[in-house]
Amino acid sequence: MKFRDFHINIKIRIVETFLSRLVGGMVFPFMAIYLASHFSAKLAGILLMFNVIVGAAVNFLGGYYSDIFGRKKLMAFAEVVRFLAFATMALANSAWFELPLLTFFMMTINSICWGLAGPANQAMLIDVSTPEQRKLMYSITYWATNLSIALGAIVGGFFFKTHLFELFVATASVAFLVSVLVVFFIKESFTPTQDTKPSLYPRGIFKSYGKVLEDRLFVMYVLAGLLIFTLELSLTNYMAIRLTNEMPLQTFFLWQIDGVNMVGFLRTENTILVVLTSIFAAKMITKFKDGNVLIVGSAMYVIGYSAISYFNNIWVLFAFMLFTTIGEVIKVPVQHAYLASIPPAESRSTYMAINGLTFNGAMLVSSLFVTLSAFLPSIWMSILLLAIGMAGVFIYATIIPELEGRKQLSDSTSNQVKPA
Repeated sequence: MKFRDFHINIKIRIVETFLSRLVGGMVFPFMAIYLASHFSAKLAGILLMFNVIVGAAVNFLGGYYSDIFGRKKLMAFAEVVRFLAFATMALANSAWFELPLLTFFMMTINSICWGLAGPANQAMLIDVSTPEQRKLMYSITYWATNLSIALGAIVGGFFFKTHLFELFVATASVAFLVSVLVVFFIKESFTPTQDTKPSLYPRGIFKSYGKVLEDRLFVMYVLAGLLIFTLELSLTNYMAIRLTNEMPLQTFFLWQIDGVNMVGFLRTENTILVVLTSIFAAKMITKFKDGNVLIVGSAMYVIGYSAISYFNNIWVLFAFMLFTTIGEVIKVPVQHAYLASIPPAESRSTYMAINGLTFNGAMLVSSLFVTLSAFLPSIWMSILLLAIGMAGVFIYATIIPELEGRKQLSDSTSNQVKPA
């Protein structure tokens, strides 16, 4: 299986994902600084929290209405509006205007667009891919995402303070290109039939999501992913705080490294390793059973991050991040491939919207660790993180037989989509 064998939608989505994440990486990691400089730091935190909540809420609507109207309509609408939002942000930070409140409002519009299009994007990839293609497809998408975020952060870090207007112009230009790709080149992958169209009213929305939550296998799968992902998000909150407070100043070649620097180095190491190894890993894991790859990769991921939450030596931390990333790159494509086999075709976006809450749930749990760290010593925090993560691995292990059964059923009923 090679890239050229993919459906045209997958090829465009990989390019579009790279460009969209590149744009986001240039701007959004630095918007807290922007808001804090124009408002108070306290108000900036509230505004950012509001932004996240709105995006998460709209994610539910995006999933539901994608299963009503089809994928492309929602994606096209979201990308065009996102381009207009970026263009407005450029105008609001130009030589003629400085309108931070309007800029924040456009940030919220952008979050709404992400929420609307996110489930449709994920569902479309499943619609137009065959089971044999999915692990490679998700590996390439994961690689493109990490590379674009890393490049975006570098560009944004250099130009955000000194060339904000030009940066917004660049992001608007890229957003325009993405909207052209989606509007004119993406092909609709799902057309609901009259029999499967749900109600447009709120009652229909609750009924649809209620039905998804009755799928025990899916709920357990999402819960396992949430528990395991919590450890990665803890790197930038609890683990960052611990390293800042506990890691002594150490020499790394020509640099003096403290805990704050170490968090940046670990994130950079993870990103570089993902970019360098994702595609290779996707080819290697085809030799092994998917269930075994998922369990082993997840266990490595959990053990690695748990160790990072305890040790302070630079080289030990680097070694465990390498160990963690190997687990990450082998589990991610299998994890997504299993997820793709769970939902029925007529409800894929709705399922993907629920799965999209994994990030929000993991962020909530990882935030609780910060509070707990005020009461528990580091060793107990590490044990707690290990227990949380291994609980997710245990859930995966118990549902593997059901996942295999659902996967075989999905494979047998899947349309063998030919590349366009």
